[in-house]
Amino acid sequence: MIIGDFIDEYRSGHTPNPCVRCNRFIKFGLLLDKARELGAEMLATGHYVRKTTDPDGTCHLRTARNIRKDQSYFLYTLSQQQLSRVLFPLGEIESKDKVRRLAHEFGLPVAEKSDSQEICFIPDDDYVAFLEGSGQLVGTPGDIIHVNGQTVGRHQGAHRYTIGQRKGLGIAWSEPLYVTAIDAERNVVIVGEQPNVFAEGLKAENVSWIIAPQAQEFAGNCKIRYRHQPVGCLVRLTADGGCEVRFDEPQKAVTPGQALVFYRGDEVLGGGRIVG
Repeated sequence: MIIGDFIDEYRSGHTPNPCVRCNRFIKFGLLLDKARELGAEMLATGHYVRKTTDPDGTCHLRTARNIRKDQSYFLYTLSQQQLSRVLFPLGEIESKDKVRRLAHEFGLPVAEKSDSQEICFIPDDDYVAFLEGSGQLVGTPGDIIHVNGQTVGRHQGAHRYTIGQRKGLGIAWSEPLYVTAIDAERNVVIVGEQPNVFAEGLKAENVSWIIAPQAQEFAGNCKIRYRHQPVGCLVRLTADGGCEVRFDEPQKAVTPGQALVFYRGDEVLGGGRIVG
């Protein structure tokens, strides 16, 4: 469900975000269902995010007080029903030091556990070794092609690259080159100068909402990767359950497979999966 999809996405030339799927299907899917089955009224998790609830029961997902630790980007798929059954006690705590101090006071065994920085099933952050070690992806050589159509190099597997990548291309060129696209079907990596990495908009699929918009077209703010700052955009919903986004200013390295998340101030409204 998670690892298989992760490998499939790389096989398709995308850069996936498995944490989003894990939160949706495992932590707030199977685990939450199991907690309810055991008679638990609520499930508390260690995510750095906040929840507020209106008098009518409508839940709102908000960024953490400790914005450097905020994980709201990964939780945009949660439904009102899921949010109504969960608690986020760390969301209101403004520093990691205080979290550790409280963990010590409560005698929790995780008090000195180091922060997780990578995907949990790839602890050394070596994606290539994991993908090729799975036996489902092999490093098939192919061409690296400039956006002008010229073949400028060779690669040892298109899954070893991601949009916006500059290092490790091994190409001598008059200007720095970046990966601008990955054509998995042709096993081709496309590169270009920095201006070619910027996009004026994107398309996304499987859009879901915590707080649904009231119009088919509206102005908002969005993030296109975890550490990305929200940027202004114009959003148009499409009949197939997706959306088209036009940025107020061109954005660097829009990457298929990553999450597009909409914000209103500190509140997460919803999001989808970037497809192009």
